[in-house]
Amino acid sequence: MTILVAVSGWEAGPWVRRLQELAPQRRVLETGIDGVFAGDPVDLEDVRYVLAWKPHPELLASLTNLQVLFSLGAGVDHILDLPALPSTLTDVPIARIVDADLTARMSEYVAWQVLHHHRQGFAHARLQAEHHWQELKQPAAGEVTVGIMGLGVLGRDAAEVLCRLGFRVIGWSRTEKTVDGVVTYHGKTGFDVFLGQSDILVSLLPLTPATTGLINHSLISRLKRDGPLGGPVLINAGRGGSQIDADIAAALADGTLAGASLDVFEEEPLPPESPLWGLTNLAITPHVAAVSSPKALARNIIDQITAFESGQPLQNLVDPARGY
Repeated sequence: MTILVAVSGWEAGPWVRRLQELAPQRRVLETGIDGVFAGDPVDLEDVRYVLAWKPHPELLASLTNLQVLFSLGAGVDHILDLPALPSTLTDVPIARIVDADLTARMSEYVAWQVLHHHRQGFAHARLQAEHHWQELKQPAAGEVTVGIMGLGVLGRDAAEVLCRLGFRVIGWSRTEKTVDGVVTYHGKTGFDVFLGQSDILVSLLPLTPATTGLINHSLISRLKRDGPLGGPVLINAGRGGSQIDADIAAALADGTLAGASLDVFEEEPLPPESPLWGLTNLAITPHVAAVSSPKALARNIIDQITAFESGQPLQNLVDPARGY
């Protein structure tokens, strides 16, 4: 039973080599960046499992015996939002990859950016550039409230890390969740209360119709304005489609936001002409908060396939109706 690595914008080779190392009895194939196979003819009827990142819909439609589609990323919108999602996928389970390595990388990124804003990284960089020695008044972590939107595996782990650092952490999710040490809110009724308490807002939301464009001028204007950081801060390491780039740029320019860190954007790569590049109170990273590592994640996938073939249920299945 063949495993196919179908990725766009990534190098497939490391995934193929790691999978082949872990499962030498299986055939592992890859497609080029255009979704076309190179080399010997491929029997597509033998492909049972696909590891996908922004796959070509025509390729997926040709896999008539596909049994499981694994999403090589924290989100699955790159599959569900395909312009022509093949009808052949209607009954094919889609599994998200939930792995300790991926989770740890995201929590590391969130802690890094929260601390960057809390410890006034931009201000210290300006002072260094000016060769100016000046001590800045520094609030304690316990004086700062970090609000996390999205309390799935990634959100809960990030909350735990931030709590250990001493921050007051609150969380919001679509449905009610309980997280040790975190005050949680949910649904429409809890949203404004949650926003009004957040000095630093962290978004780890999946991209769904309900979250598309959610981080806009209206949301930003409802964040806490009188906190110890001189204004609210936004960190988005979730999905670029959940934000309006222009609204964030305007809020950073006029002081509605004191600062921001963005790892995701409406259009990626971020165009050179984007006004976001020139903002001195914004940290930009190129969608690298939690990079999927074949060394770590391939074992997870092979274990899932082995369990599935022995009759055990798949883990972390996606509900297409919810979008995650």
